[in-house]
Amino acid sequence: MVSPVPRTLILGSASRYRRDLLSRLGIPFEVAAPGVEESSLPGETPAATAVRLALAKAMAVARQHPQAVVIGSDQVADLDGEPLGKPGTHDVATRQLRRMSGRTVVFQTALAVVCLETRFEQVDLAPVRVKFRALDDGEIENYLRAEEPYDCAGSARSEGLGIALLESIDNDDPTALVGLPLIRTCRMIRAAGIRVL
Repeated sequence: MVSPVPRTLILGSASRYRRDLLSRLGIPFEVAAPGVEESSLPGETPAATAVRLALAKAMAVARQHPQAVVIGSDQVADLDGEPLGKPGTHDVATRQLRRMSGRTVVFQTALAVVCLETRFEQVDLAPVRVKFRALDDGEIENYLRAEEPYDCAGSARSEGLGIALLESIDNDDPTALVGLPLIRTCRMIRAAGIRVL
């Protein structure tokens, strides 16, 4: 149900990818960096890490803006239960892509929408199963030099040249792999009182 009180929508993320995705909806929103430490806890699964961090990001921003509807999102690449985060450097990205070569990686993309004033809170997970081609070192090097995907989970920038690394993508929310599952986002912000259409 849409709230009779217009609420500000805030994307609790410093990610330009998420900002670009949310702008596709054509609705006004603000951006606030949540300042949340993005690391796994001991023994935590990649899916649990993504869910915990998405909610932590949304809550960190919501505490500063209690009347707003806040979106938080996080993505962790899951290679047989091991988390692969943002590589940060060329060497780490090279090692990640060598390990993912010829294998299936699940990109665990979590989404949280909260509004403290109305006590609204929803969290969801949009896993994306990605099958990588068998990659040789030359392909990996060419890709990394062209894309520099050092701020992407698992070094995979599928919206660019990274699509050439893949054999298949299996998911139910096409933008989840880029970092913000828009089908779920639309559903959840509508439930929180934000008119989408």
